[in-house]
Amino acid sequence: MSDQATIQQLLSLSSVHEEWIKPLNSALQTVDQDYLQSLINDDQWLPGPHKVFAAFQRDLKNCRYILFGESPYPRKVSANGIAFYDANVTELWSDNGLSKGVNKATSLRNIMKAALLAEGLIKPDGDGKIPQSVIATVDKQYLITTIHQLFTALQKKGFLLFNATPVLHPDRKPVHEARYWSNFVNQLLFEIQQHKQQLPTLILWGQIAQKIEAMPAAKNFPKLISEHPYNISFISNETMLQLFRKLDLLSV
Repeated sequence: MSDQATIQQLLSLSSVHEEWIKPLNSALQTVDQDYLQSLINDDQWLPGPHKVFAAFQRDLKNCRYILFGESPYPRKVSANGIAFYDANVTELWSDNGLSKGVNKATSLRNIMKAALLAEGLIKPDGDGKIPQSVIATVDKQYLITTIHQLFTALQKKGFLLFNATPVLHPDRKPVHEARYWSNFVNQLLFEIQQHKQQLPTLILWGQIAQKIEAMPAAKNFPKLISEHPYNISFISNETMLQLFRKLDLLSV
């Protein structure tokens, strides 16, 4: 299979939006082509060739934010190519507070707590913590109820959510896998500048994503940077709280 055929197959399998075809095609030219071919031949990695570019099913024209995570969820039922979207979670709430699925997904749980805090729906307890019992008291009558609604709201606000290392392979650590993708991300950012006058804000969560800040093509993009949401300190990160207040994601 030729290099171009390999790229076209990967983009086709993920049903990429037509506005992203040229930017992604150019960016994928920078990736080792034997490596790309191995992604098609190997079914042991996550999220798999049918989902690896699923984040780009949304349009480019209305993209206002690009949120970079680190790497896919390490579970086949959860990884779907969209950063922080746990495909194994459906409901957001339970009678006890957050649903069992959300509560088990550390990053998603902390994102939800930050959103609740930013929107003034909860306050930390006397120890500065946000236990389930506090979330259980929130009136959820006018709040979204499913993870699908949450990520639909993010998309409507202009978000594209992509992992800086979009492949999680059982034989390689994410920090090593990231080396295959750094040139890709840099070239993708360069391509975006050729297609959009108003550049989207780069939101960089975690150490792998934060390396994007130093890329030459990232220079002109506005940026918001924080620790990864699996850190409990993310919940009180004022930069992220300001962003969540602006977005108002939880209201119907």
